[in-house]
Amino acid sequence: MVMVENGLSEALNARIIGSGSEVIVLAHGYGGDQSVWEKILPCLSERYRVLVFDWGFSGTVKDPSLFRAENYSSYDAFADDLIALLEEMELESTVFVGHSMSGMIGCIASVKRPELFKRLVLVGSSPRYISCDGYEGGFTSSEIEDIISNIESNFYNWASGFASLAADASNHSSVEKFTKSLQRMKPEVAVSVAKTVFYTDQRDILDKVTTPCTIVQTRTDIVVPNSVVLYMQEKIKGKTTVETVETDGHFPHLTAHQELLEVLMGVLG
Repeated sequence: MVMVENGLSEALNARIIGSGSEVIVLAHGYGGDQSVWEKILPCLSERYRVLVFDWGFSGTVKDPSLFRAENYSSYDAFADDLIALLEEMELESTVFVGHSMSGMIGCIASVKRPELFKRLVLVGSSPRYISCDGYEGGFTSSEIEDIISNIESNFYNWASGFASLAADASNHSSVEKFTKSLQRMKPEVAVSVAKTVFYTDQRDILDKVTTPCTIVQTRTDIVVPNSVVLYMQEKIKGKTTVETVETDGHFPHLTAHQELLEVLMGVLG
């Protein structure tokens, strides 16, 4: 958990935009920062209060020394930061929109403090990336080892290639945006967080999640296959629905933001 003198909200560049009785929390994934939500933020903030922030590993955090890799070997520390941030900002019963790793962080936080979450929207999230024992996670152990090795040996090259694959290469502006965001991370931080993400196994938390969930998936996502979506829908204890956004890649908020907005508006009623 981040330890700060002037408050966690300041350290994580947290800000609330808009007004209304409903609070939406937008949490970015690996390699991102709050700028990835820029396309949907104006519309959401017309009707709701929207909290955006940067995780401690983000390259936009002013004091990178706040993120100590040894403290973030699992998602639990991130979940504790999320809970502390919501408490500091006096927010309860939020609609939490978590992209990629943040989806599972939200699930863990909702188990620890269910009153803080009214609904979870899990965008391209996965409890485990490595396939095992009848579970299809999308990657073999050797594939993950190759990814980690590439990040360690040439992070900036890897970041450019990964962004093209993950963000849909045909959408050049989205690829460029994510590449820049990813490359703002310190290489050693990128390696550490990647290990936490790709080696995590959070499948056991799913049947403890009682908060209603909406799983958002694209047509094809190289990071999270449909087998993972079906697994999560089956295992999550709370009422769970699946919504498909008609785009490819891991970043619907960059490549198909209008379609994602329609899904969110449907969730929010």
